[in-house]
Amino acid sequence: MATKDTSVFQLNNGIEIPGVGLGTWQSKEQEVYDAVMTAIKAGYKHIDTAWIYGNEEVIGRAIKDSGVNRKDLFITTKLWGTYHRDPAKNLDESLKKLNLDYVDLYLMHWPTPFDPVAASPFPKDDKGIDHEWSFVKTWELMQQLPKDKVKSIGVSNFSIKQLEELLNAPTTKEVPAANQIEAHPYLPQNKLLEYCKSKNIVVEAYSPLGSTNSGILEDQIIKRLAQKYSVSGAQILISWAIWRETVVLPKSVTPSRVISNFETVELSDKDGEAINNISTRKRFVTPPWPDNNLFHDGDN
Repeated sequence: MATKDTSVFQLNNGIEIPGVGLGTWQSKEQEVYDAVMTAIKAGYKHIDTAWIYGNEEVIGRAIKDSGVNRKDLFITTKLWGTYHRDPAKNLDESLKKLNLDYVDLYLMHWPTPFDPVAASPFPKDDKGIDHEWSFVKTWELMQQLPKDKVKSIGVSNFSIKQLEELLNAPTTKEVPAANQIEAHPYLPQNKLLEYCKSKNIVVEAYSPLGSTNSGILEDQIIKRLAQKYSVSGAQILISWAIWRETVVLPKSVTPSRVISNFETVELSDKDGEAINNISTRKRFVTPPWPDNNLFHDGDN
């Protein structure tokens, strides 16, 4: 039987992050407001958003209207590519929209810096990429962000190759607390997960259910385990992410699914490994801008 998830993981700075969070990408304004309200009422402590999602303001309003004490929530937002040269400015914009004094986790959304003029906010061609800048320089600036405004900093969509470059840079004094990546049974990214664990970097799984028409929920192994544990396929996938010791960020705007996504089961190691073996190395989230420095296949 599924029960409300109580899993937490410890970041490398000692701060705890709830295992299940609400993803809010591609959610319309009223839908995301209702989803956040439903999630918090259901017991979620972790809400994940980003500046580029365009929903920080409505999420901030929902947080305020929920009446829950700010210190009892874990809020994540992300630095967009057009602000790689000025993370402090982007952070302040996000805090203002969220109507918060601080965020618990601030992530570099993608390793690619954009030209703030040519890219606004998505690069259409190579001219939109800021070739004179690098994510190493961005990280140097993120390490300088005020600790009263951001409790932890991390990255997103980073490969092993990029993490090694970042960690080996002389300006890197702080290991990223987290790396948020696409991860599901079709793209388990086992090598990247093990690498991050070896560096004490918590992995956060976005798109844990795949995507619309991905077929993961129709996989026979997932259907068999859902029947075995008397839960939905989505709950199996979310439980698998927790079994792998990753934070998981299922996204839904349907109230019943928001609630059920927060209910997990404890998978046996045998069943967890069976899901591991599903992998087809299929990625569903790819950026629209030109960049041949993303997604190194050997990391999957």
